[in-house]
Amino acid sequence: MDFDAIVVGGGHAGIEAALALARLDFKTMMITQSLDAIGRLSCNPAIGGLSKGNMVREIDALGGEMGRLIDQTMIQFRILNLRRGPAVQAPRAQADKFSYNRLAKETLERQKNLQLFQDTVVDFLLRRDQEGRHIEGVLTERGRKFSCRTVVLTTGTFMEGKVFIGSYEGSSGRLGEPAAVGLGRSLRKLGFQVGRLKTGTPARVRRSSLDFDEMEEQVGDEIMRPFSFGNDRVDRPSVPCYITFTNKKTHGIIHENMDLSPLYGGKIVGVGPRYCPSIEDKVVRFPDRERHQIFVEPEGLGTEEMYLNGISSSLPEEVQENFIRTLPGLRHAEIMRPGYAVEYDYLDPTQLLPSLETKLITGLFVAGQTNGTSGYEEAGAQGLMAGINAAMKMRGEEALILSRAEAYTGVLIDDLVTKGTKEPYRMFTSRAEYRLNLRHDTADERLLEKSYRIGLQSGEAFQRLQDRLSRVTEIRELLEKKKVEAARGERWEKHKGKSLLHLLKMPDVETGDILELSPELEKFPFSDLEHLHLEVKYEGYIQRQQRQVERFQRLENMKIPANFDYDRVEGLSTEARQKLKDIRPLSVGQASRISGLRSSDVAILMVAAGRGGRR
Repeated sequence: MDFDAIVVGGGHAGIEAALALARLDFKTMMITQSLDAIGRLSCNPAIGGLSKGNMVREIDALGGEMGRLIDQTMIQFRILNLRRGPAVQAPRAQADKFSYNRLAKETLERQKNLQLFQDTVVDFLLRRDQEGRHIEGVLTERGRKFSCRTVVLTTGTFMEGKVFIGSYEGSSGRLGEPAAVGLGRSLRKLGFQVGRLKTGTPARVRRSSLDFDEMEEQVGDEIMRPFSFGNDRVDRPSVPCYITFTNKKTHGIIHENMDLSPLYGGKIVGVGPRYCPSIEDKVVRFPDRERHQIFVEPEGLGTEEMYLNGISSSLPEEVQENFIRTLPGLRHAEIMRPGYAVEYDYLDPTQLLPSLETKLITGLFVAGQTNGTSGYEEAGAQGLMAGINAAMKMRGEEALILSRAEAYTGVLIDDLVTKGTKEPYRMFTSRAEYRLNLRHDTADERLLEKSYRIGLQSGEAFQRLQDRLSRVTEIRELLEKKKVEAARGERWEKHKGKSLLHLLKMPDVETGDILELSPELEKFPFSDLEHLHLEVKYEGYIQRQQRQVERFQRLENMKIPANFDYDRVEGLSTEARQKLKDIRPLSVGQASRISGLRSSDVAILMVAAGRGGRR
């Protein structure tokens, strides 16, 4: 056997899968088409955002790399939704995309047990027996065969990828980078349901050709905060982004040239992302909107390229140039790279188990955009879980499955394998029923111990978590004992005699106010004070959600055996029986989330599962 594991692809899913496997002491090879493209931020030069920032912190808590990479390469940081509740707050950082790319490659190169190899995988080597088909290796475009025990497939937008700009179309996964041709056909021959999806990216323009006086400046937070729980602070330069808007003239040019769009001309058959539409889609779908907001974002400290977030397009290059120059501040914009659409193959994720292993081939795991998702963070989270579970399989241990109640990563994977997707899936806070429990500041509390027990987190990291929890407990006890004194001023007169802990419940009290009333707390990290403030302020809501989680957990704990015979369950509808056979849920809870399954079918299944599948 050449390797224990082979990871196909060097994007954000591939990085996390390869590092996890190697760090768990499995001999691993990453095969990717271009070593120079490892970890490339091919679209928006940013990491994090609403719900996405939560996933980055979950990746870090589980022993992944994305949080550490962005901490070392960010050029702006913001906490989004600060004026709203903690359930929808999230960190986001602009990245120096070229530094991120380089650091990701260096991290892989330095990793023990990990070998990098440049080639294109076109097929799988399989072994067949009475139990089915098992992965045994991969075949590359240049005819190399590598044997292994497990494979993690993370091809992103490259599998049979095709790029469109106006009348131009070419075989590419990204502009200027060749597609991975052959693998999509191989998967279809093996019996997988493979579909087509589409995504897009906007033009990049030259910074020195822009007039920033005509735009609104958007600066980052004064204090850059780390994504990684292993870092106490971030010391990086901070640069501004800018905001501008489309107008009637912009929309007019797009309307006049809509027949030249491959999207509306029928060339593109793949479904695009509903929540991140192209500018052509926006103009058609929202005809009453007089303008659309565009973020002008730097791609790095050492480049002139600026990213036009919100105006992705596949119109001809000269049309893109014309409508971009109608935007305030961009009248003389020089386009360095045009926007384009890319269409690619993806696997229907209902063909996967919650471990991200395929149901058709034992030992083959799939992660990232290959599963129909959109976004670096969604890809990284899946890649990490696929890598962990490939390792667990080789150890002969139970897979690590995160529930919807303990991680956005759990919500993501459960949605994919239970409901599937017909369009690029993007994570939102609204998808998580228990989002108040899934705050970004609690990711280490929820997940770090799990990673420590499987060997991805160090004893030092686990002790750091214990120390933080102890400090928070100590702060709580101090605030509970200390009372508000009358001499503190008119503002606090009505709270005289009450504990400082009680003050944290007041809507007009900030964390900094408590520091003024109790200066001795300055010895504690400010982040610990903020964390306690949120816990106390939303204590009632958190307790109510915890009761909901307990009810949810009862259904999740009703396990369904892998060999459960649904044909023996009387009363199930024919449609429910077929869907249950296709999805093969691990629990009654997962079964209840299958699209189209009736409550009566779930009730029958609860009884049958309780009897262990007996008639």
